[in-house]
Amino acid sequence: MPISARLLRLPSWALDVPIAVFVTVMQVQGTVYRTSEEPSTVVRPLADLGNLGYALLIVSGAVVALRHRWPAMVFAVTGLCSLVYYTLDFPDGPGWLGLFVAIYTLTALGDGRRSLIIATAGISVLTVAWYVAAANIEPRAAIGWVFFRIGASVMSAALGESVRSRRVIAADALARAELAERTREEEARSRVDEERLRIAREVHDTVAHAIAIINVQAGVTAHVLDKRPERARETLEAIEHTSSQALQEMRTILGVLRDDHDGREPDIGLSRVDDLAAQARDAGLDVTLEAASPTAPIPSVVGSAVYRIVQESLTNVIRHVGPTRVTVAVEYGSNAVGIRVTDEGRRASTTASAQAVAPGAPGRGLLGMRERCQLLGGELDARPTVLGGFEVIARLPLAPTGSVPA
Repeated sequence: MPISARLLRLPSWALDVPIAVFVTVMQVQGTVYRTSEEPSTVVRPLADLGNLGYALLIVSGAVVALRHRWPAMVFAVTGLCSLVYYTLDFPDGPGWLGLFVAIYTLTALGDGRRSLIIATAGISVLTVAWYVAAANIEPRAAIGWVFFRIGASVMSAALGESVRSRRVIAADALARAELAERTREEEARSRVDEERLRIAREVHDTVAHAIAIINVQAGVTAHVLDKRPERARETLEAIEHTSSQALQEMRTILGVLRDDHDGREPDIGLSRVDDLAAQARDAGLDVTLEAASPTAPIPSVVGSAVYRIVQESLTNVIRHVGPTRVTVAVEYGSNAVGIRVTDEGRRASTTASAQAVAPGAPGRGLLGMRERCQLLGGELDARPTVLGGFEVIARLPLAPTGSVPA
């Protein structure tokens, strides 16, 4: 609720007290006026029995000031006052105003079931008492006021229940709206988190692969710079090519963040797996690529995942093993693509390239590959081989079933 609305909202007693004063005045003044206009219908004056009639009218009106705090008690008091008032044959008049207000408040502020039961029971008792009290009423036309009191009591209960129901419906609608808003916010945050994770994964794969190759090539350059200048030139050109390609991929990835409508996507996929093998060979790996042409179109998201898995697998070999033999096999089935990257482990002989390798603590490469597979509904397994090497096995369905990021 806005602050201004809360400041303007008065406490319940600030409204109930004026209503109670109004009801009390109307009951007493209205009954006095009616008895003065039709003195022949008066059976017992209000001043009889120690002004008991006045007391009952005042009490049944004044108690309305407590209707929000104790609605059931107010209904009981007003009902009892009406029961005594008409049983003792005090003159008829607007002495039922407090009772109607109490019935309305009971059902409007109640819980629906219990409040209706209480109101129904109370009205039933009052109906019987009113009929009994009106048995000897004269003139007989005055019995119409009994039907009026019964009908007005029922209508007061129905009006209060209607207000309560509308209040409950409005509260439910507000709760559903707030829940929907929270759900939209959570979905938006989830989409943002997924996009951050995707971009972080793309940046990690691109940068890690490029840095690993540049690191190896730089070590080779430093080793052969004086002895074999022509070899140093080749490694420097490989460094230039690798860094240029990595920068291009980074510009494409980050460009998507700046502009969502230019349709730019990183140029990665199955067509560039050969480039990965060539870069790995420049870094000192003996790579054998076993990949036939696909028999059917491969979804771009699956081709991108194949590229990244092969890239990260070769990067891990460069970083943690050094020069060795690696077999990259890509198999195309009718409903899935299989990837297997196997290395033979560290060789006994140490070359200049191997000296440049600086094995470190395990990174997030395997975790990133496994997340890629899970996003597409696939699976990945990474384990040492019996010959001392390591292999990565992945399977990606051609019809992704996971939560593919948009």
